[in-house]
Amino acid sequence: MTKRTWRKSTYSGAQGNDCVELSLGTSTTGIRDTKSRDGAVLWFSTGAVEAFLSAVKSGMLHGHQ
Repeated sequence: MTKRTWRKSTYSGAQGNDCVELSLGTSTTGIRDTKSRDGAVLWFSTGAVEAFLSAVKSGMLHGHQ
């Protein structure tokens, strides 16, 4: 199994433990809580995560487009 690279937003707090991290893969993407890095990971298709992130960035989830 390949070791995954995890990253978090540059907008996270100074302590860095109050956010989520993503591990983008070719077909699957993991999302985990920085407070529990050894805990559960939510797995989604990378396409679904990319669509979600695009919607967040564009404001579509706030009723704006």
